[in-house]
Amino acid sequence: MKSFGQVFARRDWGETRNRIASQRTRDVERALASSRRSDTLDMGAFLALISPAAEPFLGEIVNESRARTRRRFGNVIQLYAPLYLSNECRNICTYCGFSADVRRPRLTLDEAGLTKEVDALASEGFAHLLLVSGEAPREVGIDYFLRCIPVVRQRMSQLSMEVQPLSEEEYVRLGDAGVSAVLVYQESYDEAGYARFHPKGKKADFAYRLDTADRLGRAEIKKIGLGALLGLSDWRTDAFMLASHLDYLRTTYWRTHYSVSFPRLRPAEGGFAPPARVSDKALVQMIAAFRLFDASVDLVLSTREPASLRDRLIPIGVTTMSAGSKTEPGGYASPGSDALQQFEISDDRPPPEIASVLRRAGLNPVWKDWDAVFDA
Repeated sequence: MKSFGQVFARRDWGETRNRIASQRTRDVERALASSRRSDTLDMGAFLALISPAAEPFLGEIVNESRARTRRRFGNVIQLYAPLYLSNECRNICTYCGFSADVRRPRLTLDEAGLTKEVDALASEGFAHLLLVSGEAPREVGIDYFLRCIPVVRQRMSQLSMEVQPLSEEEYVRLGDAGVSAVLVYQESYDEAGYARFHPKGKKADFAYRLDTADRLGRAEIKKIGLGALLGLSDWRTDAFMLASHLDYLRTTYWRTHYSVSFPRLRPAEGGFAPPARVSDKALVQMIAAFRLFDASVDLVLSTREPASLRDRLIPIGVTTMSAGSKTEPGGYASPGSDALQQFEISDDRPPPEIASVLRRAGLNPVWKDWDAVFDA
């Protein structure tokens, strides 16, 4: 069965990193010229745009990204909130507050707790939620998710999920239940580094996680979310592999929509120190390069980033952003609880303030991008 894993097997991390470093001014100029002729770029052009050689052209790349975003999406920014169902997890991930080796009490929301969270978010104006959990199939597996979805759908028009990788059949069941998007980040495409950061648990299976998007595509989930956790390895090489993944998917499952997220590592319980620094300038370059790579892909920015930086990044190419996020179960209905967080957020402004900032910037915050009637 065809999968991205077969494409990835032909990519060499070290060779790719060297190719990126060897790009020259003329390669960047060719990539920019291509971006003015087409709404999508090939992998060679993207490689040039994320290279060190592209840094002197960053202003031009950003301006093109900004203009392309407005042409394709208008002035709309979709707002969503992550709702954490559980902090139970059986994996050991060295950078994550939910890691199984963190000795803290765990919490999984029951129906009453979930209802309180949904009500609290609905009162803030949200109509789009992202359900998140740790990876603990016995406590929070497919049967638990299918019990949660109707509770959320009573108040929400759009529902996405970011949970452990599931089987194709399980994804079909989620889609039938009304889930419109599933996000599964590879974390890093550096296979050697991945093994160090994920020493125990189902998540240690790099290949199974890598093939998750193919299972989603075959299950005909409406939108697939990709991303790399920035700070685990060389960001330029991870960006190239991520774009390669997107390139494969948009050709193979061409009826599906796609999003790309840019999460930078944040402090979490356990004190993990990111081995690869990712500067603000690098984040700008990556976001703008992805917009030139694909004019229609949804680019997502979370509350991991500080408020001042988010305000500057949004016009560059972002189309979707979280607001008022809590990264622990029960955090919206019971703020200040001692529940274990996955990580610390940086932009803690309340949703109405985020909406006001967007309006002052000439952008239109949208709380509802999809109506439940279209899933009937």
